[in-house]
Amino acid sequence: MYRGKKTAAIIAAAGRGTRLGGPVPKQYLDINGEPMLAKTLRRFSDADEIDHIIVVTNEEYVGCCGSIASRYGIEKMTAVTAGGAQRQDSVWNALKTLEDKCPDTGYVLVHDGARPFVSHRVIRNVLEAAADSGAATACVPVKDSLRRLDDDGISSSGVDRSMYFSVQTPQGFRLETLKKAYQKAFAEGFYGTDDAVLAERAGYPVTLVDGEYGNIKITTREDMPMENRTGTGFDVHAFAPGRKLILGGVEIPYDRGLDGHSDADVLVHALMDALLGAAAMGDIGRHFPDTDQQYKGISSMVLLRQVGEKLAEAGYSIVNADVTVMAQAPKISPYVDEMRSNIAGTLNVDKSRINIKGTTTERLGFVGRKEGIAAEAVCSISR
Repeated sequence: MYRGKKTAAIIAAAGRGTRLGGPVPKQYLDINGEPMLAKTLRRFSDADEIDHIIVVTNEEYVGCCGSIASRYGIEKMTAVTAGGAQRQDSVWNALKTLEDKCPDTGYVLVHDGARPFVSHRVIRNVLEAAADSGAATACVPVKDSLRRLDDDGISSSGVDRSMYFSVQTPQGFRLETLKKAYQKAFAEGFYGTDDAVLAERAGYPVTLVDGEYGNIKITTREDMPMENRTGTGFDVHAFAPGRKLILGGVEIPYDRGLDGHSDADVLVHALMDALLGAAAMGDIGRHFPDTDQQYKGISSMVLLRQVGEKLAEAGYSIVNADVTVMAQAPKISPYVDEMRSNIAGTLNVDKSRINIKGTTTERLGFVGRKEGIAAEAVCSISR
């Protein structure tokens, strides 16, 4: 309850996010293991000033929104409604739902579902300004220099940036003010870029409230916060007669090869486990079990390509990988450059991101006794 009236937040989450790309709309992508929309909803659910939350989303994601609210404990979620052809249609649908579900509401905030970093300070200050003046929006001063294209379409003129602001959300309104602004816009066939434009056009002054530069809208991949992960992998294979010795996709002359279900490329196996581990995708035994005949004798480079594709599908890029091969014999240094090229080409990364080095165990242990080869890999990935 705020100033004796209930307050609702409409979360506009019906966009397709085509500029960011991906298999689902951007508001459902994970940020640090949690859907972007869940983070946005929590900001409003945790604010004492908010009583109700109405989410408007794509029709096929209505059920998904309800599941997110339940899974992540969004207690103030009142309703989820389907959006319309444009943002203005979607918010209008939410306003009608709000009127039906929460008739005692006096103030409403409208916020982009793809702005998950809004602070409680901004939410509170926009609400206070809206209660005082009827309409308010968060905004920040423009930091870049501006130029205006002249009428000839070729030359340009400098603009005083101190008079300009970048508009953010939330935008806040007395509920009746926003409803009248929408009714006027629809009656005249007008579609605006945001709710504040509609209020201003209907004759209601819009108060500017200090936003925050961190309150960004996720629009392109560059807007997504970087998530960095590290993974490690270890593998060992015993020598076996009558087999080829394959390391890093290179056949190395030697009197024995390594025993295994596939080509037993211990170097690549360690690397695959490191990559899968960094992405929390399990290990090679889970994806390519040695009980499956389709992997009998298969090139580990084929499997490595599949691992790279799995990471790419999950949005991860490979930053770098460092592999240590432990072998008393044979010497691998003459083949390292070719191994790096093979792996880099298979993973579609620059060769400079792949490092391979060999070491002995000073004749200690099974490696020192030339009974087999071990490999350890460390990698970094980002999303």
